[in-house]
Amino acid sequence: MNYGTIKNYDIANGTGVRVSLFVSGCRHHCKGCFNSETWDFNYGNPYTKEVEAEILEALKPAYIQGFSLLGGEPFEPENQKELAGLLQKIKESYPEKNVWCYTGYLYDVDLIPGGKVYTEYTGKMLACIDTLVDGEFIEAEKDLTLEFRGSRNQRILHLDEIHQNAKN
Repeated sequence: MNYGTIKNYDIANGTGVRVSLFVSGCRHHCKGCFNSETWDFNYGNPYTKEVEAEILEALKPAYIQGFSLLGGEPFEPENQKELAGLLQKIKESYPEKNVWCYTGYLYDVDLIPGGKVYTEYTGKMLACIDTLVDGEFIEAEKDLTLEFRGSRNQRILHLDEIHQNAKN
C-alpha cells in the first residue's frame, strides 16, 4: 500500500485537531475530486512500519483529538489489510481518541458482507471507525457550506452510536 500525505495537524477532516493519512488508490475517479493524484495506487510513498510508528507517535499529544483516514480510497480491497492493522493499533494505543474515515463507497451497500468491496478486513476496519463519511463526491451536489463533506449526497454516519445501539 502507498500513501500520499500524512498531516499531523489537520482541522478540516473531522472534529478538533487530528492526524490524517491520505492513502493511494481509488477507482471512483469522481469528477472534481480535490485529491485526484491519489487515484493511482502507486502514487506517493510506501506505507511501512516506520510510517506506522510515525503516525502513532503523532497521535500522542493530548490536544490531538483523533485520527482521520482519507484517500484515495481507504476501502479499496488492496488497502484494507494494512489499514485494519493500523486502526486496531490506534484504538488499542489511544482508546480515548476518535477515528474518522472518508469513503466513496456506501456503508449499507458496499461495505456489508457480499458488498462490492467487502473483504475479511472490512468489518475489522469498521469496528475501529467512530465516524464514517460515505458516498462519492458528486460535483453537481457540491456545497461549500457543508461541514466535513463536499457534496450533499455524502452522509456522516456515527458508527460508534450504531455499534452501541446494536449491542443494546
